[in-house]
Amino acid sequence: MSDNIRLGQRIRKKRQARGMSLNDVAEKIKKTSSYLSQVERGLAEPSITALREIARALEVPIFYFLIEEENHNAVVRKDERRILNFPGSHLTFELLSPDLNRDMEVIEATLEPGAETTDEPLNHLGEECTIVMQGKMFIQIGDQEYELEKGDSIYYKASLPHKIKSIGEEDLHFISAITPPNF
Repeated sequence: MSDNIRLGQRIRKKRQARGMSLNDVAEKIKKTSSYLSQVERGLAEPSITALREIARALEVPIFYFLIEEENHNAVVRKDERRILNFPGSHLTFELLSPDLNRDMEVIEATLEPGAETTDEPLNHLGEECTIVMQGKMFIQIGDQEYELEKGDSIYYKASLPHKIKSIGEEDLHFISAITPPNF
């Protein structure tokens, strides 16, 4: 079974469990019900932004659709991390926390030079703390803009629209702690 079909099935299952119609979700994500139907059948691949909007409409973290099984161990071995690569994107996320069923999620992200986490700044409930491990980061939070380098960190309210861009000449690696889990 292809990744697109598995993703679509998970979206459909969660939508139906919430008692929502295709049209209900489509209206919330500002897409057509035809588009959402194609996503659910694995015929269309949602962008990162579209998948985030679908997750928000269904009130689940985005990772809900992208990881297969729950891991309830407190230790996450480096070679057992859940890795999320978006097709056509220059962005990779690794889930450092065991799962999304806790009060906090921790992710490690890698952005190639010039790449961004999202097209437009997004917001969600909670708070985030991000530390730059390598590279140089531009982060926009609301109407404030910051440049961070290796070792710098930033703590902010995630309810303010935010996005991150890699502005250095090498890959940007950063770790974010997010509460409550949102991805």
